[in-house]
Amino acid sequence: MTDLSYETLKAFEGRAAATSGAGKDPVNEPMIRHWCEAMGDTNSAYAGPDPIAPPTMLQAWTMGGLSGHQGRSAAYDELFALLDGAGYTSVVATDCEQEYLRALRPGDEITFDAVIESVSERKTTKLGTGHFVTTRMDVRAGGEPAGTHRFRILKYAPGQRRPQGKRPRPVINRDNAGFWDGVARHRLLIQRCGGCRALRFPWLPGCNSCGSLVWDTVEASGEGTVYSYVVMHHPPFPAFDPPYAVGLIDLAEGVRMVSNVVGVPSDKMRIGQPVRLEFQEVEPELVLPVFRAVESMAGGGV
Repeated sequence: MTDLSYETLKAFEGRAAATSGAGKDPVNEPMIRHWCEAMGDTNSAYAGPDPIAPPTMLQAWTMGGLSGHQGRSAAYDELFALLDGAGYTSVVATDCEQEYLRALRPGDEITFDAVIESVSERKTTKLGTGHFVTTRMDVRAGGEPAGTHRFRILKYAPGQRRPQGKRPRPVINRDNAGFWDGVARHRLLIQRCGGCRALRFPWLPGCNSCGSLVWDTVEASGEGTVYSYVVMHHPPFPAFDPPYAVGLIDLAEGVRMVSNVVGVPSDKMRIGQPVRLEFQEVEPELVLPVFRAVESMAGGGV
């Protein structure tokens, strides 16, 4: 890792990151519908005869897709080449900020410009040492200002992690203590609203359907299917053995939870995979609910 002069990096502030960018598609109802279905957003303003786009889709209309955009500036490429050359080869998005100036409607043609707004001094984080880079995108619809999107990343050199070896402990508080007490007794408990009787997971102090603060629990049968999943390869943690699968499990009771999926090679995972709950004592006094692939159980397990 080579130390870069902060004055050298700061000189990039205010320079263009992209100019005369154009959205590859106008604002359109199919993309709005797909977004709302993915996010579970049923706001009536986003459907019907005169819909608007969800404001948080602002960046979506500017994305270049796999083929990318052609309007990225030489200054942007030069800055990142400097950081890469100095050893800051890893990148992680840290946060974004958006301001909305007008609603976007189907048919709006999107254009934008972007600027390198700030480059931080060298910072040391848990991930490693590097520089925060913030770009600001000014978005227009039909030539009129529509919003601003600030996007901040950390370009860093990964730090040397000290091996820990112990599984991270779940955060237990007064709202979810009953769930973990149940797990310790090999019971998977789901909250049930005392008002509207809706089931909810994860545990919450009140019902997000009717607002009632009264609740009891039902015990899950343990049957479920894989609704979605990711296979973790990186970053490595001493307590885990990558690659391993983390699944969003659709429980038979109608709620979903995140857990490890075991008993099936990670490259054989699939959406709709039947799974069954089991409890693993991964360390003394640490019991976790995991889900085992049913087909693997029928074949003797792995």
